Amino acid sequence: MNDDRKNTIKDYAIGILIPLAVGGLSALITMSAMESFGELNQPTLSPPAYLFPIVWTILYILMGISSTMVYRYGGEAAKKPLIIYGAQLIVNFFWSIFFFNLNLFFFSFIWLILLWILVLWMIVSFSKIKPAAAYLQFPYLLWLTFAGYLNYMIYILNK
Repeated sequence: MNDDRKNTIKDYAIGILIPLAVGGLSALITMSAMESFGELNQPTLSPPAYLFPIVWTILYILMGISSTMVYRYGGEAAKKPLIIYGAQLIVNFFWSIFFFNLNLFFFSFIWLILLWILVLWMIVSFSKIKPAAAYLQFPYLLWLTFAGYLNYMIYILNK
């Protein structure tokens, strides 16, 4: 295997591991709150609990691939988009703590709107460097839209 291919594999492996680690740490921190969450009134369209880690794992992998594309192809222009990426990853991390551990449902909804805006901004900035990187983030934005519905409805149903 030549050095360029090794570097490519290494870059993508690191790129994927970063969001998976952030998501894994978030899941670890919120794990103890899952039982009490199951006792809340749930919205009509709530998916089964087993679906969430599957969807989030896929989304984190897509984030890693996408951010690595921007890193590898963007050069100096990749700085700002990758800062936005990092910011949305941090906001993503704290949402689950606010929502699950602290039960701040309305605050979490507002926080989710911030996350949605950051992800949209990230998509726009990624598209200027590598359109495919932006396209990989559309499922994330759609899932956040659905999560916004779930978050808001949990707030309404559990006042």
